[in-house]
Amino acid sequence: MPGTAVSRKTSKDEPTRRQQLAAKTRERIFNIAIREFADKGFSGARVETIATRAKVNIRMIYHYFGGKEALYVEVLEHVLARLREAELAVTLDVHTVDPATGILQLYDFTEGHFAAHPELLCLLSWENLNRARVLKKSKVIQAMSSPVLDKLHTLIRRGEAAGTLRKGIDPLHLYVTLVSLAYFHRSNAYTISRMFDTDMLAPSWQSDHTAQTHELVRAYLAGERVLELN
Repeated sequence: MPGTAVSRKTSKDEPTRRQQLAAKTRERIFNIAIREFADKGFSGARVETIATRAKVNIRMIYHYFGGKEALYVEVLEHVLARLREAELAVTLDVHTVDPATGILQLYDFTEGHFAAHPELLCLLSWENLNRARVLKKSKVIQAMSSPVLDKLHTLIRRGEAAGTLRKGIDPLHLYVTLVSLAYFHRSNAYTISRMFDTDMLAPSWQSDHTAQTHELVRAYLAGERVLELN
């Protein structure tokens, strides 16, 4: 009947079924690639394995990503962007929060993010072994880091002005220290656990490490010294 037919035409902005399937295929390939590169690194990962696990023809990987190296760079950009985006989303007013508390909140977030995303630890470890050879080819990763340092710079400046933080703290040095304290005990947990017969990944050990880190960082920020050598 006139006026009762439902239009089956899709909007120009609405993806077609074919586009939706293509997007899902690309996402499936990408998620498997993250796990493959995290497990084996760039050199050890095989495009053939990724294709097999994604249940696609190997040509699809080249179609969607351009090749193994381009896929790997996109994986690195994705995991690091996820870290940076989450860091910036931390509920933290750098203009009002106590500076030392704010810095420790950033540490707690970083430690928690590493715990929730072990693939990031693996990818960073592999890329460091390869001296960031492929990471250097990314055009966006370097720019991702600046906002985090801006947050630390604001907290440090406020703390120094108020006299609650020691003078001369460098934001990048501090950030590297915080990441080191959040990273090493996880990235090396299996070897250290074996050497010292202690489960470094046990919740109780992790909790104790966090408490100790807070003490260390607060003491450093305040300029305190447990032991002074003349």
